[in-house]
Amino acid sequence: FACYTFFMSFPICELPAAEFPKSLLEIPQPPKQLRCRGTLPPSNMTLLSVVGSRHYTNYGKQAVEELIGGLKNYNVGIISGLALGIDSLAHEAALTAGLYTLAIPGGGLSDVVIYPRQHLRLAHRILENEGGLLSEYDDDFKATTWSFPQRNRLVAGISKATLLIEAAEKSGTLITARLATDYNRELLVVPGSIFSANSKGTHQFMKLGATPVTSSDDILEALGVDVTAAPAKPALHDITSLNLSPQETKILSLLHEPLERDTLIRQSGLPAQETNVLLMKMEMQDLIVSEQNMYRRKI
Repeated sequence: FACYTFFMSFPICELPAAEFPKSLLEIPQPPKQLRCRGTLPPSNMTLLSVVGSRHYTNYGKQAVEELIGGLKNYNVGIISGLALGIDSLAHEAALTAGLYTLAIPGGGLSDVVIYPRQHLRLAHRILENEGGLLSEYDDDFKATTWSFPQRNRLVAGISKATLLIEAAEKSGTLITARLATDYNRELLVVPGSIFSANSKGTHQFMKLGATPVTSSDDILEALGVDVTAAPAKPALHDITSLNLSPQETKILSLLHEPLERDTLIRQSGLPAQETNVLLMKMEMQDLIVSEQNMYRRKI
């Protein structure tokens, strides 16, 4: 009953051809129909598509959260495909930052066929936060192998730029990246480790002239967003100005880059038990964050 009530609250509507996003009318194979739920992005919003590997690394997750989080307060919307991996992280990061986000799944928009099934709640949260869902497929169409590559042209075509975060050498994500260049959209890539298979696809496009991105400011510049239109970003804390214990200062000084727990304990020079208690305390104080046994600074 709850799901049905929600469905009625956000019905699927057919978008009149006159209201199709203009950017999608510019691509070689424009959609013949568009179905939508929720709110479509306003015409004056700058849209960024974010795509990447289904099997992301901790580095990829941190990159998504850092880069999209840095777009907070700007008139930028995040587009992705609701898929497992980087797609869902991009939607989540946009919601956390209070940014508009639009999901373009590989199937219809009915609750019965939303794919993947574990992202039905994410789709609901997108709608609850004034985002939207968009599809060219009939409402009850179940996603299939050919529908995802076809969907990718909408993800690439609707935005001013596509941001590629981690992709293996033969990843399906590269289809969207290639389409972005075919459509004369800006292609942005996050450089990765030379030792990671998840960086081979992104580095491949860097060699072909894609724009490397290492900060949110790089994204804003590529999108042509006026950086004076949002409040200045708070500067990172100078840890010497904080009321920290010598041990806390030591931990933060070591975390100039993310470190594994064992490496952090070893470099701190403190007893393991004492360091574990200290790390737990610093997490509770929101000074650091841990993900998959990796620690990084939050300030």
